[in-house]
Amino acid sequence: MSIYNEVHRLRRNGFSNSAIARKLKISRNRVIEYGKMSPDEFYLFSISLQNRSKKLDPFREEILKWLKEHPDLTGAQVFDWLAERLDVSFVAEGTVRSYVNDLREAYHIPKILSEREFSAVPELPLGQQIQVDFGQKRMPTSDGTYKRLYFIGFILASSRYKYVEWLDRPFQTTDLIRMHENAFRYFGGMTIEMVYDQDRLLAVSENAGDLIMTAEFTRYQQTRKFKVYLCRKSDPESKGYV
Repeated sequence: MSIYNEVHRLRRNGFSNSAIARKLKISRNRVIEYGKMSPDEFYLFSISLQNRSKKLDPFREEILKWLKEHPDLTGAQVFDWLAERLDVSFVAEGTVRSYVNDLREAYHIPKILSEREFSAVPELPLGQQIQVDFGQKRMPTSDGTYKRLYFIGFILASSRYKYVEWLDRPFQTTDLIRMHENAFRYFGGMTIEMVYDQDRLLAVSENAGDLIMTAEFTRYQQTRKFKVYLCRKSDPESKGYV
């Protein structure tokens, strides 16, 4: 049975748009769109999808490969991968999302979210731990292009207070030290320990589980006398709150 027919069957049975989207693993907007179409309108829509030449068609096989290997990929992630891996910068994020949704439907690739069991993280004493994450995001600019921004986030484990700083370039160790000091001032003090992802800025190599820190940051850490823990790259959930 096609997704269109399933949408209408579930609607007749009283399911909400959000519930249908979860059941069929498609977007809520797609449910609403299909719900408004008559069978004839959907037929014409399907034909137009097959015949319409799209801007992203030259990258169809690569995108399909990504979706098959990583069924939980979002349209936003595909948008980023196109820019990073294939230097595609001429399409909007919304266009990529629509294209990904069309491919999922045409090739029967539902968005499957990975599941894992989590246990509660024990509460830590006040002043015990700050957890740190690094990230990056492509943001639209006023001239219609996109610029990559980099951020570091600190979270005080006991209270969940957060502190974030952004840069328009990759971090250097001097940035990291300055941002640590800013976070300590914001929180009103320094904790006993700091927990990090195994970010390239900090961990420059790993041998048999022994993590080697950059010399500059190690000197800073030894001066400040806080303990350092690095969570596994493949399992950031082991860290806890960030």
